[in-house]
Amino acid sequence: VDFEDIIAEPAGTYSFDGVWKASFTTFTVTKYWCYRLLTALVGIPLALIWGIFFAILSFVHIWAVVPCVKSYLIETHCISRVYSIFVHTFCDPLFEAMGKCFSNIRVSTTKKV
Repeated sequence: VDFEDIIAEPAGTYSFDGVWKASFTTFTVTKYWCYRLLTALVGIPLALIWGIFFAILSFVHIWAVVPCVKSYLIETHCISRVYSIFVHTFCDPLFEAMGKCFSNIRVSTTKKV
């Protein structure tokens, strides 16, 4: 965040150059030192907490989520093959025959006034 993004004077309204320069310097130095102070006080504990959080997240993903998903896909593969064979054996010929039977039906509409 820059000074001009926060404190912007509209066109046609300007303060004294000394006031603008002093405000800019005060804002910049305050932001700089507050950031450094907060980083020194809070940055290390937060880095520790986020490190533990992402380590746990990675562990759960690698050792629980991915194996469960792979196991599910392996187990459902057999069921999907049986279902596919059933559909191709029974349903495909039935719907092909129905399609051939109903393909010669023509519908026409007339409008009477």
